[in-house]
Amino acid sequence: MNCVLRRFFGYFLGLGFVISLTIFPFSASPNYTRNSQPVTTEIRGVWLTNVASGVFYVPWGIERAINQLKALNFNTIYPVVWNRGYTFYKSPLAKSVTGSDSQPLLNFVHRKNDFLTKLVTLARSKDLTIIPWFEYGLMTPRNSALAKVHPEWLTIGQKGVESISENLIEDINSGASQQSWLNPLHPQVQNFIQGLILEVVKNYNVDGIQIDDHFGMPVQFGYDAFTVQLYQKEHQGKKPPTNPFDEKWMRWRADKITAFMTSISKSVKKIKPYAKISLSPNSQYFAYKYYLQDWENWIKQDLLDELILQVYRTDKKSFITEISKPSIQLAMNKIPVSIGISTGTLSKPVDITKVQEQIEIVRNQDFAGFSFFYWESLWGYITPESPYQRRQAFLKMFNTKALRPLNLKKL
Repeated sequence: MNCVLRRFFGYFLGLGFVISLTIFPFSASPNYTRNSQPVTTEIRGVWLTNVASGVFYVPWGIERAINQLKALNFNTIYPVVWNRGYTFYKSPLAKSVTGSDSQPLLNFVHRKNDFLTKLVTLARSKDLTIIPWFEYGLMTPRNSALAKVHPEWLTIGQKGVESISENLIEDINSGASQQSWLNPLHPQVQNFIQGLILEVVKNYNVDGIQIDDHFGMPVQFGYDAFTVQLYQKEHQGKKPPTNPFDEKWMRWRADKITAFMTSISKSVKKIKPYAKISLSPNSQYFAYKYYLQDWENWIKQDLLDELILQVYRTDKKSFITEISKPSIQLAMNKIPVSIGISTGTLSKPVDITKVQEQIEIVRNQDFAGFSFFYWESLWGYITPESPYQRRQAFLKMFNTKALRPLNLKKL
């Protein structure tokens, strides 16, 4: 199945799920929503995406999602505002560059309404924290308008390699879509990505922004003309090493990305000093080795206010190993650290007992909380148990309201 068919297959499956929620509405027991109930401190978040999900594409979909999350004592949503070369809000900057001010299907469904405005208004009415998520980072489909209009913004590998698998862990032949990569070292790319972030911070009543695990550069990239010339300028005319894993070559590119992240953090704080700079990375080892994303250094430099480590493991031992690494302990001494837990995907549903087990582990190790990837698999059509059983399980796990923890970052 080609990528277009897969995409619309996901849309229609998601649409069917949202419609099913309308036919079989959910109402929470009043025993869990009393004003007198005790309050704990814990991040309870969920990512909202349009990938294999129809929640954005039905007028009542997002409202129902927010109502359910509030009723089940969640307190944070991370809605996508950027992926596949499109924004999910009316962006003058995106329109000036690509010709589209927001994602086409979203534009068609919601017509002239600004979707992010609606989402923020609904979230605020339920006292939910909203931190927009730049999901695809610097990835963009190789046939996207952005890639076609500005091919000079793209970085490449050696021997003409121009794109990589959307998920480096997956086999290159597994059907994962191929993505081009915007060059985080290119000043025009930096202006564009930072400009999108600042549009959201300036124009919407949000609590911050979240950077994705794909905010970096694949280690095999960096051999485009711009990057090579920049490297030569700073290395007496020498070309970059042919080994992409050369230690100094990796460090040089990673430090450039850190400088870009520094600019983003300072610019956001200048507009909204209280805005949270959130990051949802893979482990430090994986993030640095394969994406040159040195987030441990970002924490040391006080560039982040929140970390949500993606630990999408089903094996208990592996899960515990990932959340016990020294880089995580360092981060926990600086900022609130939560764990990203997978509630399933179309191809890999996760039993609710596994979710319960991982929540218990995270709580026992004194993390700030958790966020779930993703909304559609919390209690939807792809889950092993019925939606009712899943919701009851979450009611049991979240039987009191929870406040988000204060930022413990040392200024």
